[in-house]
Amino acid sequence: MKSKTSHLISWNVNGYRAVQKSGFVDWMKKEKMDVLSLQEIKVKIDQLEPELVTPHGYHATWFSAEKPGYSGVATFSKEKPLSVKQGLEIPEFDLEGRVLTTEFDAYYLVNAYFPNSQRDHARLGYKLNFCEAILKFLKKLESKKPVVLCGDYNIAHEEIDLMNPKSNHKTAGFLPEERQWMSHYLKSGFCDVFRQQNPGATGHYSWWSYRPGVREKNIGWRIDYHTVSEDLVNRVKKIGQRPEIFGSDHCPIEIEILN
Repeated sequence: MKSKTSHLISWNVNGYRAVQKSGFVDWMKKEKMDVLSLQEIKVKIDQLEPELVTPHGYHATWFSAEKPGYSGVATFSKEKPLSVKQGLEIPEFDLEGRVLTTEFDAYYLVNAYFPNSQRDHARLGYKLNFCEAILKFLKKLESKKPVVLCGDYNIAHEEIDLMNPKSNHKTAGFLPEERQWMSHYLKSGFCDVFRQQNPGATGHYSWWSYRPGVREKNIGWRIDYHTVSEDLVNRVKKIGQRPEIFGSDHCPIEIEILN
């Protein structure tokens, strides 16, 4: 009897309405994923037509930012979640619609859009506080069942995770404090399964600047991840990026987990 796997995709769409112009709904139907997690949706559901709120009959959970046209996350699943939780119960983060948790039989799926530290590093403190808060939240969940954390972490962890590391050590997303937290997070019991399975692989990115020619030359960063609890590591059968899919400055990332 063939083992069943769940196909999970995560994508920072940089605007849910904007990505529709690139055939998003048709792409979603074609992919036949079990769960799709979106970040930076920049929309509230009352601004959408019904077929975009629950596309193709998926169970849809939304967590929009209070500020219009900003941040927000959404999760679509074939299977109805056992439970849904919006946010971290910390107002300064939850007002921005950054974390959405859906519970399934085998694991919690946490869909997260980490803050950007900003070019002048003005939000670095806010981001690091968010990082501490979400780690505590994940550990609390993990005491009940394993966790998958997917989304845009806005952190390139190691030099291998971006094309031009030497010129970016003072750039948001590759700051020492951000990278140090990522190391701490992984040492706390979560696994970057892509890097585990591809320890020396270069050129695998999930974000590119919109500047002309950058994506074509693959001058990118790997800042979108699936990380999993140690109990799930051996059940991950496939993981990677999908740079051939356009519509955002990020590309989708995917993972398959053996049920």
